[in-house]
Amino acid sequence: MDLRRRAIPSAERLRVLLLLFHATAQIMAEQEVENLSGLSTNPEKDIFVVRENGTTCLMAEFAAKFIVPYDVWASNYVDLITEQADIALTRGAEVKGRCGPNESELQVFWVDRAYALKMLFVKESRNTSKGAEATWRLSKVQFVYDSSEKTHFKDAVSAGKHTANSHHLSALVTPAGMSYECQAQQTISLASSDPQKTVTMMLSAVHIQPFDIISDFVFSEEHKCPVDEQEQLEETLPLILGLILGLVIVVTLAIYHIHHKMTANQVQIPRDRSQYKHMG
Repeated sequence: MDLRRRAIPSAERLRVLLLLFHATAQIMAEQEVENLSGLSTNPEKDIFVVRENGTTCLMAEFAAKFIVPYDVWASNYVDLITEQADIALTRGAEVKGRCGPNESELQVFWVDRAYALKMLFVKESRNTSKGAEATWRLSKVQFVYDSSEKTHFKDAVSAGKHTANSHHLSALVTPAGMSYECQAQQTISLASSDPQKTVTMMLSAVHIQPFDIISDFVFSEEHKCPVDEQEQLEETLPLILGLILGLVIVVTLAIYHIHHKMTANQVQIPRDRSQYKHMG
């Protein structure tokens, strides 16, 4: 009886140790990040890769720029006027990231960490008339900026660190297992901790996949944004119409040629009976 009583706590301790080991293994899962922006032919576009245990789990290519309003003193040093800083994400940025089954994150820092961008992605499923449908989306954007940085800000009144956050964001919505691609420019508004200021984030040349990457360093099939699809249709429609018009012209000419040839070969019957004596 004593042996059974001792065995039960021992088994319980073993189960707890296994759970702790599993949790520690998850925390210590090897993650590495790479900035491959030098491979891009577009000098404004950055390429970031997050890898976990030697396998690519997040890939992101995009060009980003932030329009940041800030106050400066007017010449009379009484009134405030609003200036605007244009801050582009530069090459050589420091990058961090993490991957999960339903939540992934990308963090980018540049200009000695004066600027930091955090993008949070979530994967979720919902029931539809066609059954369960899984999608992923960009659910949160945070931009931290230092208005005391002299390259982009000139004598800002409230100089210092400010944080701008998205509000109820649902962007880049994509079916699970696919990557999102959009060459057109997209804008996201961020509410700043600098009072009554809204930061505008502009994304372009986007190609992102934060989940379900099958091949290392290779995006899955693209899900294109509606703007790109419309532009592609506008580009191909004149070509299609031109081909149809050309085909109609060719068919019309062919029918005319055949008809002309057939009528030319027909015997012309004289209408004047006096001409019959010349026939035969």
